[in-house]
Amino acid sequence: MTFISRLAAALGFAAAPPTAAERVNWPELPKSRFIVGRPATLEDAKAGNAIFSTNGTGAGAVMLAIPQYVLWSDEQGAKHPMILVQAEKTPDGQTIVGLRDFSGQESVATLPEVELLGTKKPN
Repeated sequence: MTFISRLAAALGFAAAPPTAAERVNWPELPKSRFIVGRPATLEDAKAGNAIFSTNGTGAGAVMLAIPQYVLWSDEQGAKHPMILVQAEKTPDGQTIVGLRDFSGQESVATLPEVELLGTKKPN
């Protein structure tokens, strides 16, 4: 089991969000409840400001525009519209991201699983 799988299981993430519809009604980006420029702490995760914490074992934050719109591809290749709220390097150098769907469901994914769409609402 990979670090990401163990982390996701420990945090209780199992079900994938619903598949993206043909036309997505993208919400405004959040003004809070995200982490940028530093690794998340356990307190950040408990407070709902982060999806996960490597509890000081990670290799630091990844400098991406956060929050931003993304499409996450699940194991079957279906794309799900989500919002990127966190990005960090794992101890083994992978980039993992914290995502929220529009109903507030949270997921952890690797950066290659997401298509970054930027900070302006996609068309």
